[in-house]
Amino acid sequence: MTAAIEADGVGKRYGSLVALDGLTFSAHPGEVLGLLGPNGAGKTTCIRVLTAILPASAGRFAVAGVPGDRPEELRRRVGVLPENAGYPRRQTGEEYLRYHARLYGHSRASACAVARELLAGVGLAGRARWSIGSYSRGMRQRLGIARALVNDPRVVFFDEPTLGLDPAGQRDVLAQLGTLASERGVAVLLSTHLLDEVEQHCSRVLILNRGRLVADDTVAEVARWAAAPRRGRIEVAPDDALAAAVRLACSPAVAQVRQDDARPGALQVELAPWANANEVIAALLDAGVLLRAFELEGARLSDAFLAMTKAA
Repeated sequence: MTAAIEADGVGKRYGSLVALDGLTFSAHPGEVLGLLGPNGAGKTTCIRVLTAILPASAGRFAVAGVPGDRPEELRRRVGVLPENAGYPRRQTGEEYLRYHARLYGHSRASACAVARELLAGVGLAGRARWSIGSYSRGMRQRLGIARALVNDPRVVFFDEPTLGLDPAGQRDVLAQLGTLASERGVAVLLSTHLLDEVEQHCSRVLILNRGRLVADDTVAEVARWAAAPRRGRIEVAPDDALAAAVRLACSPAVAQVRQDDARPGALQVELAPWANANEVIAALLDAGVLLRAFELEGARLSDAFLAMTKAA
């Protein structure tokens, strides 16, 4: 399968400041790729370089099969919803989309047809002739998605598309992104600060830190690869709780253990990154403690994100 995005050693410098450093990854059609990182990690710079808004300082890349050294052609193949998109308040939604369709070479008739189709696709058919100034933030974001699709792109980039939206608006916008990937086969790069969005809607995740790519895999694999701390709940007989706590505290497989004062016989444990449940169970059995229950939480994306982006 031909990659929708290919980046090989892409870098971006502003004088002595390194915004991107050796960025290498690929994405395929129909994939929703989450782009995570703390403020200043290089997420927006990454999008601006890959959409040919900014020139790369190093490396090479191609988007929708177009090399990065052909910026005008590349821009015609991609769609972009920037973090702070501006809209003409007096234009209607339909006029706005017709204008952009004409910029991409549509005739007057086909521009009208494209505008109507896109507005219907994002749930704005009934608001097509409303002025954009009367739109809610969520409606403007949906209009922005429609604008990003006016040239029938093979790759779309969304920079914080749910910022400032209420839960219903977030759900609607994210549903649109999923539809793009599943029904149109479009590759979607979603830059966001909201880890839940990535966990629920992305097939893969990239994590940037200080301009460098520190993770590239599925959400589950990134969490495991990062060796994120795992927590568990253990239940023993109340009379064995102290002995169990002492034994676990001495085990190298356990990073931390504490008794639950509200529940006699219950203990909360945090495993060492490399440990597994069998080592915890073995430690208790060696101490002659009868284990009544042991529930281990899975690694979480939030743990991995914090582990990978913490200050050195």
